[in-house]
Amino acid sequence: MEDCRRGSLLSSLTSLLLFFQLPAGGSAEEFVVIGPSDPIVAVLGGNVTLPCHVSPAMDVENMELRWFRSKFSEAVFIYKNQQEQKEEQLAQYTGRTSLVKDFLSQGEATVRIHKVQASDNGLYTCFFRKGSFYEEAGLELKVAGVGSVPQVHITGPEEDGVRVVCTASGWFPKPQIEWRAANGEKFLTFSETHAQDTEGLFSVESALVVRDSSSGNMTCSVLNPVLDQKKAMAIFIPEPFFPQASPWKPAFIVSLVVLMLSLLGAAYYIKTEHTVKRQEMQEWERLHRDKEEARRTKEEALKARGRRKSIYLGGTDIWTLPWGRSGSWWGAGPCSMDFPYLGLEEGAVVCRLAEGEVPGLVCHSGSSDCTSPPCCLWWTD
Repeated sequence: MEDCRRGSLLSSLTSLLLFFQLPAGGSAEEFVVIGPSDPIVAVLGGNVTLPCHVSPAMDVENMELRWFRSKFSEAVFIYKNQQEQKEEQLAQYTGRTSLVKDFLSQGEATVRIHKVQASDNGLYTCFFRKGSFYEEAGLELKVAGVGSVPQVHITGPEEDGVRVVCTASGWFPKPQIEWRAANGEKFLTFSETHAQDTEGLFSVESALVVRDSSSGNMTCSVLNPVLDQKKAMAIFIPEPFFPQASPWKPAFIVSLVVLMLSLLGAAYYIKTEHTVKRQEMQEWERLHRDKEEARRTKEEALKARGRRKSIYLGGTDIWTLPWGRSGSWWGAGPCSMDFPYLGLEEGAVVCRLAEGEVPGLVCHSGSSDCTSPPCCLWWTD
């Protein structure tokens, strides 16, 4: 009886242990792939490892292992059927990758990249597959390289100072430039240009104009932001290199300002005079037009007066008008208007000759001495 109880207890314990050994999903094929949580830093020209492992820990030697870039087909390294597969590998990684197999039985696989290049910089994915089940994890590789020591030289005077240039090459990623004076003062205003060569490495050139002759040594530093490493070079600028201040310069500046103000004043005066003269010319032209108009009007009036006078002087006989008034007969001729026959009724009609109106004349239409009608007789009082 006691042996039965012991057998039952042992069976229960065995079942309990098997239960806790099973994965959470209930399948021994399932796992999770885990990669480094922080970026991996690699130095140009060196070697770097890209590790990944599975959880729970299990033998991955018989799995398909793949490391690739942004696309699944961009393979960096492929391990399948317990051997390396090179058919899908990117050309740039040929001969530069290998698999560290020391811990495959413990669920850890690592790819080593030899002779790191700038193009290796970026994101990677490690992919583990067993049967139809697979998982993957991402990791980041930061490539960094320290290039040449900066070269600093003086190019000459510029803008009341001395222009200093700093150059360096072979850096990755793009380096940072810093200028400091001998007293540690940091300069914030300077030019900076960058360029990349065929290998992706950066060269930099920076120029600074130093205006303070007491600055002493000028130091140019080139910094790698990933490695936090820098290289620096200092140069001493002798005081004679700075443009010398001349005692006549302030006086020259004052004279130049006075001259400019004088020129502005003269320009304003000339413009004002021109405006006044133009207004006077316009006024004179207006008066001239008015005078010419008055002259033409006067000439027309004199011409009309002359016509009346000539008509008047041409009168020869005195007629007794039908309505009892006397006047000089000036003659008979064709009417410029078709006057109706007025008979002997009194009327004052303004006569129209071919030359124009002749006020003050009385026009009478009748046969009189006209040889052919219509005709008019003109009189004046």
